[in-house]
Amino acid sequence: MGGKKKLSLKQMEKMQMREEAKKQQKEKEKGKTAEKEKKPAGILLPDIKSEKIVEELKKMHVLTPYTVASRFNLRISAAKDLLESLEDGGVIKLISGNHHIKIYSVD
Repeated sequence: MGGKKKLSLKQMEKMQMREEAKKQQKEKEKGKTAEKEKKPAGILLPDIKSEKIVEELKKMHVLTPYTVASRFNLRISAAKDLLESLEDGGVIKLISGNHHIKIYSVD
């Protein structure tokens, strides 16, 4: 019947060597990624009345939830809440938007 041909001893040795090299390569890559620690995005909103946050926002020309989330290391939902509360406080104003994304500007 058919089937896979038996490998010679030399071919088996080469195959084992390749597998060991792959394992060592994966272990090296794991060591590199283990060095970098990811910080979880913050869930809590920063203080809206803080002048430091308002100054950072004034430096940005256009405010979107993504830009605010990346700048302050927040989740996008928390950044949306932050922008809405700043709009209610009169610090920023809504330029354009729909149900997916809203674009704000600093007054």
